[in-house]
Amino acid sequence: MRDLFITSVDGEYGLTTLSYVLLIVLLFTLVIVAALFAKNKNTKKIPTKQLVFCAIAMALALVTSYLEVYSFPFGGSVTLFSMLFICLIGYLYGAKTSIIVAVAYGILQFIIKPYIYHPAQVLVDYPLAFGALGLSGLFCKSKNGLLKGYLVGITGRWIFATLSGYIFFGAYAWEGWNPLLYSIVYNGAYIYAEGIATMAILSLPMVKNAFEQVKKMSLQD
Repeated sequence: MRDLFITSVDGEYGLTTLSYVLLIVLLFTLVIVAALFAKNKNTKKIPTKQLVFCAIAMALALVTSYLEVYSFPFGGSVTLFSMLFICLIGYLYGAKTSIIVAVAYGILQFIIKPYIYHPAQVLVDYPLAFGALGLSGLFCKSKNGLLKGYLVGITGRWIFATLSGYIFFGAYAWEGWNPLLYSIVYNGAYIYAEGIATMAILSLPMVKNAFEQVKKMSLQD
């Protein structure tokens, strides 16, 4: 059964063609479901605009995830605001939509750059860690909701990344370091380095006003 979904060459795991097909189908399904959740309740129209916004946000997040300011030796990197675009969906449409989009984005990351150490590690590192960015939607109606949501979203990702680092990659801890402390510091370094830079940008009045206009546009019929 395992051979249907996972290949192994020289001790390195990869995905089979069937796995790619199933994951792509799941990815598109999740994006469509997310758009349905974001649909204006007062209209019966197909939520084309919401679908487009979700797809564009995922595309921007994916592209900027390759624009690395600094890459860490054992995984993780400071990117050009890639996490912001997933958290933005939460600001626009709320938690239900943003969590689904964030999980879909985690699956997309897994399709493109799969790293398989253990099935549970895959779950924690991809759908859960990236899915946590969707918690940003909890603050969609709050003052400074994008800033608050972004902080909560990246913290959620840090928690899952730390958990994965401790359980599965503790052997890579720096000499003399407790594996948990190592994972806390290591994952916090790249996630919050990007986070601090992003929050500084989001605090600028011009940027804040621009995102408020984007939100108004995204909610118009």
